[in-house]
Amino acid sequence: PKNSLQDGNVCFLQYGKERLWDPSYLKDKCKELNLEEEYRIYQIRMMISYLGVFFMLHISITLVHITYLVAFFFVQRMLFYFVEVVITLSSAAATLICLSINFRENFVIRHRWVMVTSSVLATIISMSGGEFEKRHCFYAELNGWDLTNLRETYIICMIYMFLPISSTIAAIILASLVAVSYMSYFVIYLNIHHYYIDEDSEDWAFSSSDIFHYLCFNIMGIFFRMINDTMVRSSFLDRHQFMIEEFWLRNARLQENLLLNSILPKQIAKSIQMGIKERIVQTDQGLTYDRSRMRTSHVMALQIHPDVSILYADVVNYTHLTTTLTVQKLVKVLHDLYGRFDMAASLFRVQRIKFLGDCYYCVAGLTQFDPDHAKCAVSLGISMIAHIQEVREERHLNIDMRIGVHSGNLIAGVIGEAKLQYDIWGPDVIIASHLESTGEPGCVHISGRTLSNLNAQEYSIMPGTAKAKEDPILQKSIMDTYLITGWLGRESDTVNINNYDSKFSFELKSRPLEHSPSIGGQLLVDELREEFRKMPVVGFRSNCCRRRFNKNTKMQESNIGKICAAFKDTQLERDYLRRPDYMFKYSLLLAWLIGCCLVYIQTVVRKKHCVLSILTDVGVIFYLSFLNCTAWYKTFCHWKSKHNRSKMYGKFSCRVFRLYDRIQESMWNRIVIYLSIIAVYYAVVALIMVSICDRRTFEMNFIESFIFNYEMDWNLCFNPWAITNMMALIVSLSYTFARIPFALKTLIAVVQTFVYAVIMFFEFDYIFYHSASTSAFLRADVAHIMRVVVTLVTFYLKQRQIEFITKTNFKINVDLQKKQQSASITNQSIIILLNNILPAHVVDVYITTLANHELYYENYSMVSVMFAMLINFQMDLPSLRVLNDIISEFDRMLTMYREYFLVEKIKVVGCTYMAACGLDYNLASQIRMTANLANNSEVESVGSTDSFDELRKHDEVVFVMTTFALDLMRTLSECNKAYAVHPFDRALSCGEICIGISSGEIMAGVVGASQPHYDIWGHAVNMASRMQSTGVAGNIQITSESANILNEYGIKTTPRGLTFVKGVGSIPTFFVDIDENLQFVP
Repeated sequence: PKNSLQDGNVCFLQYGKERLWDPSYLKDKCKELNLEEEYRIYQIRMMISYLGVFFMLHISITLVHITYLVAFFFVQRMLFYFVEVVITLSSAAATLICLSINFRENFVIRHRWVMVTSSVLATIISMSGGEFEKRHCFYAELNGWDLTNLRETYIICMIYMFLPISSTIAAIILASLVAVSYMSYFVIYLNIHHYYIDEDSEDWAFSSSDIFHYLCFNIMGIFFRMINDTMVRSSFLDRHQFMIEEFWLRNARLQENLLLNSILPKQIAKSIQMGIKERIVQTDQGLTYDRSRMRTSHVMALQIHPDVSILYADVVNYTHLTTTLTVQKLVKVLHDLYGRFDMAASLFRVQRIKFLGDCYYCVAGLTQFDPDHAKCAVSLGISMIAHIQEVREERHLNIDMRIGVHSGNLIAGVIGEAKLQYDIWGPDVIIASHLESTGEPGCVHISGRTLSNLNAQEYSIMPGTAKAKEDPILQKSIMDTYLITGWLGRESDTVNINNYDSKFSFELKSRPLEHSPSIGGQLLVDELREEFRKMPVVGFRSNCCRRRFNKNTKMQESNIGKICAAFKDTQLERDYLRRPDYMFKYSLLLAWLIGCCLVYIQTVVRKKHCVLSILTDVGVIFYLSFLNCTAWYKTFCHWKSKHNRSKMYGKFSCRVFRLYDRIQESMWNRIVIYLSIIAVYYAVVALIMVSICDRRTFEMNFIESFIFNYEMDWNLCFNPWAITNMMALIVSLSYTFARIPFALKTLIAVVQTFVYAVIMFFEFDYIFYHSASTSAFLRADVAHIMRVVVTLVTFYLKQRQIEFITKTNFKINVDLQKKQQSASITNQSIIILLNNILPAHVVDVYITTLANHELYYENYSMVSVMFAMLINFQMDLPSLRVLNDIISEFDRMLTMYREYFLVEKIKVVGCTYMAACGLDYNLASQIRMTANLANNSEVESVGSTDSFDELRKHDEVVFVMTTFALDLMRTLSECNKAYAVHPFDRALSCGEICIGISSGEIMAGVVGASQPHYDIWGHAVNMASRMQSTGVAGNIQITSESANILNEYGIKTTPRGLTFVKGVGSIPTFFVDIDENLQFVP
């Protein structure tokens, strides 16, 4: 993380990302998320996998040892060979048998004490085997062999790295006891035999170097335990977050599909969905979205559907309903009624298109071909009549249903850019609408074409109405019409809304934050538990154990190389190595401790100290201390100022912060420091081997002591086992840096071992050959190289496991980021879809507070409503392409009316564009707040007339709505001019537009069961529709109330006279004065 600087001299401490890798934080987070038990189970599985690697290692070492004994067998010492082989095989077999019980995973999970007990017993067995070897070899030593021990460091590594001991404290205690027991053996037992040490202080110095050698391997083991626990916990938490995201994303996509399919049929929903997501992605990437491409996709969404049945239904006495009921009662009635219709439509395989106040229309056979489309539509119509009769009786309302059904062809699709709504067009659609308007309440009015697709014997059929015979549209088509009576009690044609589960619900706010507590109920808990069981735990997999690993493990292994543990995807490997290493400071701390031990060992081993050695030791300690101070200074400042996070730091601190940030964030800087630490270690070792050993003098003294039988002066040269132990420490430390390429670490370790072998066999061969061995039958120089090789192989296998876990964790993080991005896009897609069916201020309330079948309704004191209809527009495919362009241009005009009073598009019906002004977010919020103070139990916006006196002053909505209507006329004029330029499109010119506007109090709400729909009702809505239907092309007709308001704003209006309006009678209406340039006349 970068430190934000101010004036270049002071800065804040940014410690957030480092804290995520703090062992105590990870442990607390597991407990907070109630994952500790699952982590313990996963840890057991990890330890069992480590145990499998140990079995492979231990068997290999044993076989190599036995092979060597067989290869160099001497007949005269056959008994010694035989005893050595028996002890080695017995010890190895007993150790493995004791540990094999841990492979019964379910058993050890239930009885976890078994792991510790078997580990302690295995340690005792292995130590006992070594003790027997020493007893046997001590007897051999009396006959000429000088011996030391091989197993102590191997057993310490075994305890920390491979044995199934879950408690780090227990592992430290056991390993410490092993180290103490070995030191006790050398210091006490061999001292009695005057072998290992005497009163000479130099011998005590050699003994102390062995103590530091054991101490270093204990520190190394503790480090590996800590790093392993940190990596595993981090991986575990990331997998938890991954599953939470995946669970949420799966549900979000399901909700997205349900929402989209509730608006659009599946055949065009996918293209719209991809278009929305593509627009989101391009916006996130800072690209400009190609609107022409979006418009083209809308045009292509228009499809011709032959052989379908169209149903139009109208609620009789709806106008009286909207003017007499309160908003709460009205929305409840409509929700109950339209909810029943939606359920019935789903039951009869009929696609609901939309409802327009009192009009509900749908199509059978639209989403997929259905030979019974006519029967489905008629059955739905009968069911709707039955349902409205039930609602009429239950709620004591004077309502009924008039239904028209016609079979034929239509064009269906989506037009426009805002409030995407599925709609249908065509002559047969108009016929169905006229069949409804000329029908009889309580009957289904059908055409002769529909009747021809029915079995007439199943229905009670009567002749059509007299109105149908007089209707010009129906008579133009020359058709006979018929009435089918609907009745109650027919189970096949009715459906109970209470027994029908809705398919539509939202939990968009359930998307979790990073490492947030589990949500989603027991289902998610079970999925998490199952996923934790599938987490990969190994990097090596033998054929005999293949059945124990799942498909997920195989998939992870297929992504990672076998030897060097590198991603097979080079880009993924490069991204992994470029990530910051927040564990780097722990590696530096270990390097400092090992460096101090190496300097001490070098100090006690050297007999003479020159200026160069002193300067080298001081330089090494200073360099390692500088690195650690730089690395831990940030942590120290965080700990010191944990109660004052806003503390500012000075210039020096800021430079230190930036320096370490550059180190841990740069792979190349980390590699340079890693190689430099290895180099300074070798500088310490080289001072011993180069400066204090005269090989020729050593060889001559050794020969003379053997010939003349006097005590050899071993101080003439360095202690070979001290050098070997130091090399083993350096090789092991080569694997302790996490974000260094594993291939590089392995190469460094192998090169170190090879160079050491070359020096030992070719440069100091005589010295190493005549040093103490680890076995009576093993050459000393081979014993030296075996210790280094065993250390190399042990740490390679362990680090290979850790590397596998780390890279698996990284791959999960990469997948998690993709999931988060996909989830974010899906979330935005749902929001966009909701904004295309609900006003912006309703979307948030609908998502956050409303469950399925709960009602949302509002009451507005002053809203201006507009209906704008294109005159003489043909409903064929070429004309619909033009209509799409015009509606899209109208939609773009909405973006210019969002600053003060929002103009909200309500719907497009055929060639009619409906919009309202006054459904303002701030205004709606005030109304909801007023209502909620009165009744907190309802999510509504209802208040008395006095409560809204202040809000009634917002009559500017009439001026804004009229201005928007004039802009629509200007836009249409520009479209006509554009089409006039192209002769082949001149016939498609849409002509003129007729607009009606009314204002006043309205009701608004969300109704519908499986398909939420926002609509507005009230006298102002009815009057605006009548103003348009009785208006004149090229004019804006308004009511007298709206005219008075516009006059106050300086807009002139002209009285038209009395106009007959259905349901109201003759009322005075006005035209807004507009000049030839489409400007208001002042």
